[in-house]
Amino acid sequence: MKEVIEVIARALVDEPDEVNIAEAKSDDRILLEIKVAQQDVGKIIGRQGRIIKAIRNVAKSLGQREGKRVSVELWQ
Repeated sequence: MKEVIEVIARALVDEPDEVNIAEAKSDDRILLEIKVAQQDVGKIIGRQGRIIKAIRNVAKSLGQREGKRVSVELWQ
């Protein structure tokens, strides 16, 4: 799951080498923290938050396949 979100994030930004995703797992939850370069934060959020919502929906769908709840946070 982390790899899929990382591929999506790297495709959206100008500085793909600055994309870092941390993953924390518990019994029924997965937390993904996306870190990008400061100038790329707006590209990940998107107009009215549409891009980050889409990323969260993809992660949620992948999590349902594993039977886990997924949270995606953007760290600046």
